[in-house]
Amino acid sequence: MNPSNGNHQMYQTNEELLDAIRLGKDSSLDFRTVIFSGSTIEGPRRDELAEELAAFANAKGGVLVLGVDGKTKEIFGIPDGRFDDLSSFVRNVASESIEPPLNSNIFRIELPDATGSSVPLLGVHIDRSLFVHAVEGRYFIRVGSGKRTMSTDYFARLMQQRSQTGMIRFDESIVPGTDPSTLSKKLVERFRTELSNPDFATFASNLAMLRPDFDGEIRATVAGVLIATENPRDFLPNAFIQAVAYRGTFATAFDDLRNYQSDAEDIEGPLDEQVIGACQFVFRNMTVAGSKDLGRTDLPQYDLTAIFEAMVNAVAHRDYSMHGSKIRLRMFADQIKLHIPGDLANSMDVDALPARQATRNEAIASLLAKTPVRLTLRGFETPRQFMMDRRGEGVNQILLRSERLSGRRPVYETVGDGELILTIFAANPTPQAVPSDGGDDE
Repeated sequence: MNPSNGNHQMYQTNEELLDAIRLGKDSSLDFRTVIFSGSTIEGPRRDELAEELAAFANAKGGVLVLGVDGKTKEIFGIPDGRFDDLSSFVRNVASESIEPPLNSNIFRIELPDATGSSVPLLGVHIDRSLFVHAVEGRYFIRVGSGKRTMSTDYFARLMQQRSQTGMIRFDESIVPGTDPSTLSKKLVERFRTELSNPDFATFASNLAMLRPDFDGEIRATVAGVLIATENPRDFLPNAFIQAVAYRGTFATAFDDLRNYQSDAEDIEGPLDEQVIGACQFVFRNMTVAGSKDLGRTDLPQYDLTAIFEAMVNAVAHRDYSMHGSKIRLRMFADQIKLHIPGDLANSMDVDALPARQATRNEAIASLLAKTPVRLTLRGFETPRQFMMDRRGEGVNQILLRSERLSGRRPVYETVGDGELILTIFAANPTPQAVPSDGGDDE
């Protein structure tokens, strides 16, 4: 296959795929005829295509080729000028008809038809998914040359294997399509000590960044992707912080939708970089009052150490198995609202947060507890040497330091069973308050 068109690792050449088609459908290969009627795609039907894609993702992955008769194996190809239309159709089905949405890797291939002429085909490469996918509430699995609806027992076992029931911590789940080279050597090596195993793969495995999948292949884990890749969103699309600063207060910010945002940023990168980016976002968007009683004394709206603790807790404890959710940092003139995907772990309630510690992501927390703090902002007091406090004092620091500054105690609340919201109130700025200059230390 032509690498520029999305070469699929299962079939390295055109001849390999052609031979596989001649042998017929199996657990990793399916093919369908494409039927156009004017501008409409009549076959395959949307629901049939969605079920096939989801079945592959729920099994071991595979390839679906469009443009080949499913019964006779005869190669018809895609009509001239219709490849892009078909590509859009497939992507739309994968994103709109499957829950959670499925990432589709589409490639173009040319194979000979019955006359020997090369015709274009559309291939869809589906990896074994990190999630269990449904189509209209039904779950399918690829078995042999076809698909079937999952039994209740099989569904339960698959959910356990893919770590969505808590039987295995989700942050130690393997990420499909990865291998040891997925991890940045630089980001892994920062955890090495004199006693560390010299072998990279063994060392990363000991840190829960790598582990074998069900076929024995070594894959990166969710924790490894989040801590030791330059852009975790390449593998976990919602692993970022969406930050927005609004011009008004929480009560008034949306009164004028034409001019209601003053700053916005998608904060990406390894989790420690996301924490740093979020703190810098707050710093540059908050106001700082000046007291001149004994020289200039900065009176910021927010305690940056408390903000740091809040962001560390957010990236460490959010539920990464929630496919469609991301951390949202919303900054208003009078308060900050931090939306964290996932309910509290281990059946805790918000009243117990200052007194108890519960860790949803043990591997992530352990790695953050070994990651040095590299944040320098005026007004930020480094609370410790490493990002994560394993003694469970972070929540108390958030509550006490914020209340000391603003006079109001921050509020934790849960929304349904899918989100934790932390509200931190701003200190009242003086009339001389000015925006922070956004720079680093001094």
